[in-house]
Amino acid sequence: MSTRLVSLCFDANDPRRVARFWAAALRWEIDDETDDEVGLVPTDGTPFGFVFLPVTEPKAGKSRLHLDLVSESPEHQAEMVDLLVASGAQHVDIGQSSDENHVVLADPEGNEFCVVLRGDFLATTELLGSVVFEPADPVVGRFWAEAAGWPIVYDQDGDTAIRAPDGRGPFVTFGPPTGAVKTGKNRLHLDFAPPAGGDQAAEVERLIALGARRVDIGQGDVSWVVLADPEGNEFCVLTPR
Repeated sequence: MSTRLVSLCFDANDPRRVARFWAAALRWEIDDETDDEVGLVPTDGTPFGFVFLPVTEPKAGKSRLHLDLVSESPEHQAEMVDLLVASGAQHVDIGQSSDENHVVLADPEGNEFCVVLRGDFLATTELLGSVVFEPADPVVGRFWAEAAGWPIVYDQDGDTAIRAPDGRGPFVTFGPPTGAVKTGKNRLHLDFAPPAGGDQAAEVERLIALGARRVDIGQGDVSWVVLADPEGNEFCVLTPR
């Protein structure tokens, strides 16, 4: 069995504050809440949770990973945006044009996300429509498809997307490629884990063979292994679970 996606992790200066914002935004439940991390449990069938981890460094620059939340109509989109802003989000300018049909916001610590209109591609998702790697070359999407055992469900014009084999939950999308050079550690990253009884070291070697590499982000002596995908996006391989 392939490595399983278990969580999307946010670095946060105030993990409780950011976790509470996303719990309210997605209507998910706060589970573990300690000084070391805060976890959110999905209530909508999403196959992975969110984890918020304390860091001291502030966010710098535009994130290479962001979320797309799905609205049902222009009126619903406007209502969602108003509620999210009232909960602590803010409008941000990342160079989008004024005629875009999505609205770009940022959470209380500046992590960008979009409120999009549903459309055909997102027709079967819940509120959380996509985890977006942007920019990203198609090779990154193909790496993650092999890594997680999720099929590629879209591959066109430099954009790729994968989704859980049962067709539920959000997409993970990649692109378009822009050639922009990654600088610094990502604020958001994915955690993967082998299944119970699996072999963490073997999974690490499998992922390296697919194109990942080991990276040092100052993690020290920990039970997880930090890798980066073919474009340098960090992720962790946890112990089996």
